[in-house]
Amino acid sequence: MSLVKVVGQDGGMTTWFRTYYEDEDLWLYCEADDEGWAARQVEVRGRDSRAVTAASSEEVLHLRDHADLAAMGRYERQYGVLAEGPVEGWQDQPEAAETSAEEFERLWTEARQALGDSA
Repeated sequence: MSLVKVVGQDGGMTTWFRTYYEDEDLWLYCEADDEGWAARQVEVRGRDSRAVTAASSEEVLHLRDHADLAAMGRYERQYGVLAEGPVEGWQDQPEAAETSAEEFERLWTEARQALGDSA
């Protein structure tokens, strides 16, 4: 299976994919950087299509470097927890597939609105 890959302005490759975790009834949509780490992640419950996560590594790193644990806790309660480490093994999950940047952006925007993004 080939992934949708786009070379960014910084020369790094970005990929977008989705997978389904049957045991959790959860769709995972991921924007991964060239090292395989989640740059942004959206999780949607299958049974009701409700967004439960819309987390960004840029936001998490900013909070880690410039805020306190309470701020990080508030972020995680509102937007969920970002995957730690490289996103591996997703290809072996049911319904694994590449997605487009446009599809990911649409889902990201919807999830952030549903989770109360003030931006």
